[in-house]
Amino acid sequence: MSREAGRISDKSSPVPILIVGSGGREHALAWKCAASARVSEVIVAPGNAGTAAEPKVRNVNVPAEDIPALVALARSEGVALTIVGPEGPLVCGIVDAFAAAGLKCFGPRKAPAQLEGSKAFTKEFLRRHRIPTASSITVTRDTFDLEYLRRQRAPIVVKASGLAAGKGVVIASSSDEAIATVQAMFAGKFGDAGREVVIEEFLPGEEASFIVVADGRHVVPLATSQDHKRLRDGDQGPNTGGMGAYSPAPVVTPEIHARIMREVIEPTIDGLAADGMPYTGFLYAGLMIAPDGTPNVIEFNCRLGDPETQPILMRLKSDLTVLCEAALEGRLNTVQAEWDPRAALGVVMAAAGYPDNVRKGDSIEGLDRAARLVDDLSNKGAGKVFHAGTRLESGKVLTNGGRVLCAVGLGASVSDAQREAYALVEAISWPGVQYRRDIGYRAVLRESHAV
Repeated sequence: MSREAGRISDKSSPVPILIVGSGGREHALAWKCAASARVSEVIVAPGNAGTAAEPKVRNVNVPAEDIPALVALARSEGVALTIVGPEGPLVCGIVDAFAAAGLKCFGPRKAPAQLEGSKAFTKEFLRRHRIPTASSITVTRDTFDLEYLRRQRAPIVVKASGLAAGKGVVIASSSDEAIATVQAMFAGKFGDAGREVVIEEFLPGEEASFIVVADGRHVVPLATSQDHKRLRDGDQGPNTGGMGAYSPAPVVTPEIHARIMREVIEPTIDGLAADGMPYTGFLYAGLMIAPDGTPNVIEFNCRLGDPETQPILMRLKSDLTVLCEAALEGRLNTVQAEWDPRAALGVVMAAAGYPDNVRKGDSIEGLDRAARLVDDLSNKGAGKVFHAGTRLESGKVLTNGGRVLCAVGLGASVSDAQREAYALVEAISWPGVQYRRDIGYRAVLRESHAV
């Protein structure tokens, strides 16, 4: 029998909420929301081995892509609020489906979610609203001009226009490599995501992740962060979904923060509203901060980033459900986010073969040691191991995806947070585990120069 779902703050007793997804971002969301006194239980669909072990959290085996089943789940469980983790359901219209069923679902509707679903759409939107970004062209198999690429100065950025799990971007070091990359995309390397390809100039500078909560008119910025996309130390190797992140990002000074809000975030929210698709949800701007401070948009995501979410939510002291509900009610201008002044840094531990031929089913050792280490270090710092690609089988935690865990440390400086995070990493192992050993290196270098 279905139970009535309503406004969380109208309830005299705590209510259940639903998190959609199974990755590290979703584990962090579930952990954070479970800490709210307003929440009786966090249901995660489908979740992972980490969410299964969290207090007040329950996994339900409903795929994140099965929107009708998720609507039915929210109804049957009397869910007061659903937060969508991954981009796929958002781009497919999960928020529209929940709204049609009279259910509260936090995220953008299908139309504005095109900001992530189509890089070609985004580039045209940015040009139309005069938001800084790299110059580019969009091509299909029929319009691709080899000679155009041969005339471009390397490096050249080649992007699959559609969703490619964060892996559809190649920075080609020569025109020949760029041509081969475009042809591979047209040949189906990223499936339908590569039917259109964006060819973009390479921009110098330093990357930053800037995420806000939006209600269609107002925004509340979250803590700044910086992620590390390349697989290997020193930003070498292929692009991945992200090998680690830290918050705050020193490159985003107060002056740069103001420019990002003025030149990117505000015109984006205003532009979407003017185009008839007001944006409610998390909006992630992946930026390249140029040497002169210009915040160029590299990409938009219509959800929280992964692995940025893990360190950001470790620092968030406010109740996340309050922020989400305020956004759904169009009153973000009445709330604020409070932050732990400490830095947080997360190191992704990936499976053998990632990002291409991922091996699954390896037994993960040392999770108990890492948990004890968090307890032992609680007076000096803090930490948490978030699960992503994991599953439970016969009482054992096994690898079940490319990015398996994210070990997060908290500390008075990025250097301190880095030390805490790598202490957790070193306690955990499985055959073929991969991780970078330099997450946060830019901030650590800044800190060493400041001494």
